[in-house]
Amino acid sequence: MAETKIMLGNEAIARGAYEAGVKVSSAYPGTPSTEISEYIAKYKGEVYSEWAPNEKVATEVAIGASISGVRSLACMKHVGLNVASDPLYTASYCGVNGGMVMVVADDPGLYSSQNEQDTRMVARAAQVPVLEPSDSQEAKDFVKFAYELSETYDTPVIVRVTTRLSHSQGLVELCDRQVPEDKAYEKNPAKYVMVPGNAKFRHPVVEARNKKLAEDGCSFPVNRVEMGDTRIGVVTSGIAYQYVKEVLPKASICKLGIVNPLPRKLLEDFASKVDTLYVVEELEPVIEEQMRSWGIPLIGKEIFTVQGEYSANLLRKAILKQDLGLKDPAQIPVRPPILCPGCPHRSVYHVLKKLKIHGAGDIGCYTLGSAPPLGVVETTVCMGASISTLHGMEKARGKEYVKDWVAVIGDSTFLHTGVNSLMNMVYNQASGTVMILDNSTTGMTGHQDHAATGKTLMGDPTYAIDIPGLCRAIGVPNVVVVNAFDIEELERVIKEETAKDEISVIITKSPCVLLSKEKKPYYAVDEDKCKKCGMCMKPGCPAMTRREDGIIKIDDTMCTGCGLCESLCKFGAIEKAGER
Repeated sequence: MAETKIMLGNEAIARGAYEAGVKVSSAYPGTPSTEISEYIAKYKGEVYSEWAPNEKVATEVAIGASISGVRSLACMKHVGLNVASDPLYTASYCGVNGGMVMVVADDPGLYSSQNEQDTRMVARAAQVPVLEPSDSQEAKDFVKFAYELSETYDTPVIVRVTTRLSHSQGLVELCDRQVPEDKAYEKNPAKYVMVPGNAKFRHPVVEARNKKLAEDGCSFPVNRVEMGDTRIGVVTSGIAYQYVKEVLPKASICKLGIVNPLPRKLLEDFASKVDTLYVVEELEPVIEEQMRSWGIPLIGKEIFTVQGEYSANLLRKAILKQDLGLKDPAQIPVRPPILCPGCPHRSVYHVLKKLKIHGAGDIGCYTLGSAPPLGVVETTVCMGASISTLHGMEKARGKEYVKDWVAVIGDSTFLHTGVNSLMNMVYNQASGTVMILDNSTTGMTGHQDHAATGKTLMGDPTYAIDIPGLCRAIGVPNVVVVNAFDIEELERVIKEETAKDEISVIITKSPCVLLSKEKKPYYAVDEDKCKKCGMCMKPGCPAMTRREDGIIKIDDTMCTGCGLCESLCKFGAIEKAGER
């Protein structure tokens, strides 16, 4: 009997890559895709895996490995595909040698992302096939099939998953690793050198490939028709299939495993056999619009939403018109995400708020500086955009205008795309202050290493990029490193650097409090000394509350001993009380 194991979707994807004989994996962490690479790293010795500085680099690493003749993998979240789209569009023309697969995790419902873009839309534009599994077993199986598809049709393949699939569990049957023989590399500039003279001959190859994929897809094992009651037919894919099966167990279902290009003949044949046809797909009407263009009558987004995740209840209301009798949600206080107790970003934002400085923000834990009571971060667009946004403001409004602004960006994000933006400021003779909040990790996605931490994904020690040295090397005239918790020095530095008519980089070098497992002090309030002024409450530390009588209380189970509150109390009412 085959061995089985309960796995998260992300673990199953990693297992599929392992069983398929992948030799090289590259990724940049981003929820909901992060754990794929962390699980792959457990196969150290058989699979080389790495964190790349960004998704573009990760994709190019996978392309290089593929061209050399081995199976490769690149993983990212949906907005990371934007960064990777430059090499992807051209890799579609080049094709592959060894199989190349990209796993892209979409985020319907915006659990950890700044938009709800649909990877299928990008893949259609890039003209690459997309597989979409609906559970953990399929996640593993579809990854393996993707490599077969990649090598058979000479194309990169995207496996699209979503937050719900990535982070839900299912039973998975384990198989042995099968490593195909490395393919020989043969010099072929017409295939791999995409200058215009070569690329124009590769475009017809891509079009022919898509046509054949659409025809052959009608018999692919990942597509299946489950005929039942023909009064209702449903075309669906991915996690939405699970909701359809729950709500309409007797309906006829065409479950698509490949969602680009679509198997037209299969869909037309299925549609002809049912009375009323629904297309159930999360996010954009990708399947629906193509089927409508073929003249197939159907019901789609006129009753379903293009926003957020689907659910069984959503289908019950939309298709069966059921009154579910659901109560309105309880009116409870909102609990927005907040910076952890002891987070070094909190002291930075406290000083910035005190100085009435606006923050052009970026993607990371420090984005939480936009929320009360800090309220410093006022823009957030994408990775690396904080620095470019500040630069645009300076060029639009002048040097004096940006003296009331700083760009805030983390160490991992700075290496991701912030470096380019800073180079642009130097090159174009800008002024302005950039604050790199260096907490020595990729914090928001779960403390992954990066190029400046000194450790690889596989746990090996490596050279750590010197961020202050890097800033100086590209021409930044003013680079200052300061402890985030030294608020007096931090205030002095911010005042001094923002007043300058040139570029300054302030690096707050203070590790994430969650990185250290050593004992930490905790603080307590001397009630006799407390003046109830609330100064210590201004940074919004969740370990601190105010009693009904106005006295401040510190929860010693939450306190991490950062000392920010102690430094703010002018009456000596906050003191170290012990260690944990």
